[in-house]
Amino acid sequence: TADLLARLHMLQSWYDHGAPSVFWVSAFFFTPSFTTAALQNYARRNKLPIDTVGYDFVMMGTDPAAYQKPPSEGVYIHGLFLEGAAWDSSAKQLCESKPKVLFEAAPVIWLQPKPIDAFTSYASYECPVYRTAERRGVLATTGHSTNFLMMIRMPTDQPEWHWIMRGVCMLCGLTSD
Repeated sequence: TADLLARLHMLQSWYDHGAPSVFWVSAFFFTPSFTTAALQNYARRNKLPIDTVGYDFVMMGTDPAAYQKPPSEGVYIHGLFLEGAAWDSSAKQLCESKPKVLFEAAPVIWLQPKPIDAFTSYASYECPVYRTAERRGVLATTGHSTNFLMMIRMPTDQPEWHWIMRGVCMLCGLTSD
């Protein structure tokens, strides 16, 4: 019930005061519509074909309240949890989980739209993002999975297989309620 009330509060605040500077991405019922809309806004504003743009991912700090203004392009998101890894705030990259810590809050992430051929290059892990820890879903009539949301490129100093072998992912919620 607390989660539902928090979602309703976020939406009411958006209605009353305008778009937040950082979006609680886990609050959306159908997250792909939100991420697609933000990408379409960028493409239209810059008169670019939608199939030539995508999101480059910039890892920000861990406190959503630190971002009082939205980015010039794209959106800041928060509310994701890392499973199988942790976040090193000082190095701004994935690191090993602490013993007995199953989940850790992911940093605020800037979904930065840009032409695909202009993405920055860095050592990274393509981290899958799921709504729930079940990591499975069915294909909905929209053609999207009911659980998988997207891949987010996370900086790392380890080879990608290192995180794959640990089953690292990000989750929108820690319960399936």
